[in-house]
Amino acid sequence: MAKHNLIADFEILNAKIISCARCERLVAHREEMARVKRRKWLEWEYWAKPVAGFGDSQARVLLLGLAPGAHGSNRTGRPFTGDASGSFLFPVLYETGFASQPIATDVNDGMRLQDAYVTSVVRCAPPGNKPAKEEIENCSGFLDEELAALKQLRVVVALGKVGFEGYLSHLRRRGVIASRSAYKFAHGAEFKLPNGVWLVASYHPSQQNTQTGKLTKEMFTAVFRRARELAR
Repeated sequence: MAKHNLIADFEILNAKIISCARCERLVAHREEMARVKRRKWLEWEYWAKPVAGFGDSQARVLLLGLAPGAHGSNRTGRPFTGDASGSFLFPVLYETGFASQPIATDVNDGMRLQDAYVTSVVRCAPPGNKPAKEEIENCSGFLDEELAALKQLRVVVALGKVGFEGYLSHLRRRGVIASRSAYKFAHGAEFKLPNGVWLVASYHPSQQNTQTGKLTKEMFTAVFRRARELAR
């Protein structure tokens, strides 16, 4: 398929994602966060809609996270942009050759991803960063469509256990695996899946994980260096 057709596929899908209002609790929360705001962002007009994926339409590496941050992606409209998780993630992506620059502030900052695509299991900011099971299920079709459109995919880097389980659930829906029980989440764990894709697990780059040292820059960088090796 020609690259321009792939881009068109993503544009159609992203329009569907952005217009979704299926989960009443999430709609209320994302809009409430945009109304209340943080003091630092009082002058900012929040995105306050579902957040679509972002990156290279011909990526071999997919980064799969949990959900938008209430004052990060829910504010800026782009995954991992404008919060502490993104401030930890993008310098590592830049160092390992996946991002054009180390800093992501807003959708007009010039950031481009190379051979990588970033998305999440849930597309709206959930209260307490904890989506309900039915909210994850409501978003699952969007993930299925994204994965179908990523024709060159070789590696999925799961950022946290929810991302890890989200990809395994996708494989079950597609009949690629019968059960998730053989796949255990652990930082740095690697699995060669029946569809030929590698699943690599990482702790989520949340502020809680990075400030406590549970996830260090060296640990995170090693994950993406390995993802690049596996993609080749």
